[in-house]
Amino acid sequence: MTRTTIATPDEPQDPEGRAPKGRKARKPRGRKRANGGGTIYQRKDGRYEGAAFVPTTAGTVKRVRVYGRTHEAVRRQLTKLLEQADRGIPVAAESWTVAKYLAYWLEHVVRPERKPRTYQGYEGVVRLYLVPELGSKRLAKLTAQDVRVFITRIRAQCLCCKHGVDTARHEPQCCARPGGECCASRLSVRMVQSIHAVLRNALESAVREEVIPRNVARLVKVTTPKYAVNRGLSVVQARRVLRAAKGERLYSLYLLALCLGLRRGELLGLRRQDADLETGTLEVVQTLPRVGGALRFVRPKTENSARTIPLPPLCINAL
Repeated sequence: MTRTTIATPDEPQDPEGRAPKGRKARKPRGRKRANGGGTIYQRKDGRYEGAAFVPTTAGTVKRVRVYGRTHEAVRRQLTKLLEQADRGIPVAAESWTVAKYLAYWLEHVVRPERKPRTYQGYEGVVRLYLVPELGSKRLAKLTAQDVRVFITRIRAQCLCCKHGVDTARHEPQCCARPGGECCASRLSVRMVQSIHAVLRNALESAVREEVIPRNVARLVKVTTPKYAVNRGLSVVQARRVLRAAKGERLYSLYLLALCLGLRRGELLGLRRQDADLETGTLEVVQTLPRVGGALRFVRPKTENSARTIPLPPLCINAL
């Protein structure tokens, strides 16, 4: 039997790099990375793959893989992953999609912490805009560019076409009518800002819970709405309102709205014990909004909204 030996680095080789006859040449190896530095290798399909063990949000250690077309691209991804681990930033214990995390956020963060009306508004934005456009994307791979493209797309969409408003009409008036032109009913600047705010708040919650390292929605700026100055009613107009409301069962409500500027929910939430006619004060301690089709008494939205207001003599007399 013939024994095969391995050529050592000290033994001479021919000019073409071949090992001496009877010796088996070694395969060249890439430079070995240090312990804890992860590994990079080329796959059979030609792409490169890197892997490293990093801590997770569940308190365990998980092997995370990254991919790229070149060795350098994978090295950069792996270095960034390890730098985050060194700074104590864990990776998500599970692979979240945007839709899955938004559902979790609404149920476990928004519903217990926010007012019912706020939850209702957030849920509508998530259902109508965020999930259809971004829901299938991986939360950890969502980029600022994804958010910018999303904002640009919803800003240009016709709501009539998106929600099938014209199709549902008995007689279509614009885009659903044969030969009809799109009505170009688009989102207001305020609504676009609100959609962006809901996404930003959800991603901020994900950052606090260490599901993702940063909030990419914060990197995208949207146009701020500009409102015209509303100067309210003139004295002449106010007197006309009071004359028209004289004798109505809710005359006192119209008078308080006119003199105190209370919100509709605050006016409807007033009780007899909230008005102290001796001291001439009114306490706003609850509101009556409509949530999910039902009227509910709830506390005011903010601490400053719960307040005591002085009553003018006109209101005291009416009450």
